[in-house]
Amino acid sequence: MSNRFEGVGNVGATPEVRWVGVRGEQRPVLELRVYFDRRVQKGEGKFEDDGGFWLTVSQWGSRAEGLAKLLQKGSRIQVIGTLRQEQWEDRESGANRSELRITAEAICIDPVCLESVTYRPRRTAESGARSTPADEFNPDEIPY
Repeated sequence: MSNRFEGVGNVGATPEVRWVGVRGEQRPVLELRVYFDRRVQKGEGKFEDDGGFWLTVSQWGSRAEGLAKLLQKGSRIQVIGTLRQEQWEDRESGANRSELRITAEAICIDPVCLESVTYRPRRTAESGARSTPADEFNPDEIPY
């Protein structure tokens, strides 16, 4: 089963990257437990939780390593990815188990929880040297 998923929720525990062997190479994967809530407006400016659910989210590759540095328990995120049904046999009991999981294409951090943001310098194509976004900004080029 493969379906597109998009949801907003909170990270349930401090995330950690682990390395997994895939086709003879080691790849980083970040696994998160995320509570996807359903906030419903009840009156003027008031919201209530109207149910929600937990899902495990996997982010692979260099994004996994970057997100592990930024996310913490309670971080508010948006997840876009593929929903899939995982099935396995429990090692201890031998019982068949299954779980819905998401393989993330993108995880976006909700800025409402952020206090500051620091960008790393960009590399320039010619020299490989790093530049900052401010180095490339020219206010005279703004079209308005």
